[in-house]
Amino acid sequence: MIPAPEPVFALVDCNSFYASCERVFRPDLLRTPIVVLSNNDGCVIARSADAKTFIKMGEPFFQIKHKLRQHGIVAFSSNYALYGDMSQRVMAVIEGMVPAVEVYSIDEAFADLTGMTCDLEQLGRQIRARVLQHTGIPVGVGIAGTKTLAKLANHAAKRWQVQSGGGGGLRDKVKRDWVLKKCDVSDVWGIGRRMTAHLQGMNIRTAWDLSLADPWTLRKNFSVVVEKTARELAGTACLELDEPDPPKQEICCSRMFGKRLTDLAPLKEAVATYVMRASGKLPAQQSPCRKMRISIRTGMFNPDEAKYANGVVVQMPYPTDDVRLMTSFALQAVERVYQPGFRYSKAEVLLMDLCQRGQFTDDLFAASQPVQAERVMQVLDRINGRWGRGTLRPAGVPAAPDWGMRREIMSQSYTTRVSDLWRVSAS
Repeated sequence: MIPAPEPVFALVDCNSFYASCERVFRPDLLRTPIVVLSNNDGCVIARSADAKTFIKMGEPFFQIKHKLRQHGIVAFSSNYALYGDMSQRVMAVIEGMVPAVEVYSIDEAFADLTGMTCDLEQLGRQIRARVLQHTGIPVGVGIAGTKTLAKLANHAAKRWQVQSGGGGGLRDKVKRDWVLKKCDVSDVWGIGRRMTAHLQGMNIRTAWDLSLADPWTLRKNFSVVVEKTARELAGTACLELDEPDPPKQEICCSRMFGKRLTDLAPLKEAVATYVMRASGKLPAQQSPCRKMRISIRTGMFNPDEAKYANGVVVQMPYPTDDVRLMTSFALQAVERVYQPGFRYSKAEVLLMDLCQRGQFTDDLFAASQPVQAERVMQVLDRINGRWGRGTLRPAGVPAAPDWGMRREIMSQSYTTRVSDLWRVSAS
């Protein structure tokens, strides 16, 4: 019997992803530190490597404007459409080069290299080169016998330049042990701040200590997750690539407004917009919605503002993905929970009790979604899929609301909006 090949995993990680996306279309900022801000330009959520010396993660934007000017750091509002599209491009390149991929986050993906007979170090370099050539995004590649070690390999490559496999490789036992001894236990994937404190209380201070710890003791004192982490650090693969996520049972769209709202009309516009965004995710998983929860609230942290929060669950007459029907019921719900005299800061639409089309059975005489409504939604989806989200939308959804998210220094949507495409002149 031919023995099964030893498992090999790679972690492909985009370097300073949000900042890198901005630099792709602004080559003049290649040597300029960059920070990216959260919704409504609140605080720093991403930094280029050369900005980390000066700016801490989470610092409020209004407090650090002087530091940004002092050190020549450029700030951008979050451009999620750009980042999401660039992420899909990166993942498409990776998927074309390896047998199986698990997209772990917007800027990370695990690849299963088990059984590949090529030079894996060369493959890692090829992945880096091709992603950079096709997308302009620099990536690192960590290669090891387990997913946890692959993650640690990538960390080591950035910290100590442990170079192999186009970024970092820990398949060699000597190199692996050296990195494990150098890394704090807090550097290990999945070990958070609280868990670090508990492990340090057991005199487990490095990744090396955790790899030598008794797995059954860890399972008894903590969880099976910590046990598997220790086994993976020791070289035993316990985690496989995850299967595609099952259809969601709930879909939520929730946003802070760019300014406080006091009137009912703009609140209705916001809720109609959020219904459109949430329902737009239903066709991909073929999941009609049976219930919605509509809620609004004021700011909760300003002691000088009156506080109010309320929500209501709406039962749909039948499982539906008809945005027109859902918007109508949602707007009625807003009227029920709205109270004048408050300054509202947020609304939320939660689609609940989702079911797979063709997998639910109703009463023989119960109402069902008309065939004509399904055809209208299919046409709407095709048009929006081709020409961009919001090309066709309910009449109650404004194109550019004044209550929308504040993003005053957002870059262009270079890849998702025709009007923002690069223009090349002959001169």
